[in-house]
Amino acid sequence: MKTQATPQALLQQISAIQSMERGRLCVLRQGPGGPYYNHQTWEQGKNISRYVARDQVPVLEAALAGYAQFQSLTEQYAQLIIAKSRAERAPAAKKKSSRPKFSWPKTRKSSN
Repeated sequence: MKTQATPQALLQQISAIQSMERGRLCVLRQGPGGPYYNHQTWEQGKNISRYVARDQVPVLEAALAGYAQFQSLTEQYAQLIIAKSRAERAPAAKKKSSRPKFSWPKTRKSSN
């Protein structure tokens, strides 16, 4: 059974992320020494592509994973806060409704 995370625990996990990068890592082509990579990302309305040296690939992969984790944790955080906000509003909405729970009997229309 999965336990529900608290907003504070999620914020701690978010603050523990040390590197982040948007985009994706792509193989440009295969060379005699292995693949050549580039990093593609969307910045200021443009698709930006940067060459990535082979020795930097693990660092970039970790940063991309950090951003994916950040996205996941912030979505969880938002869902918890939204649920809390809705729960806080729910009792107030019930108190406003002071209408009687009965209605006047309906009258039948004549069949003529």
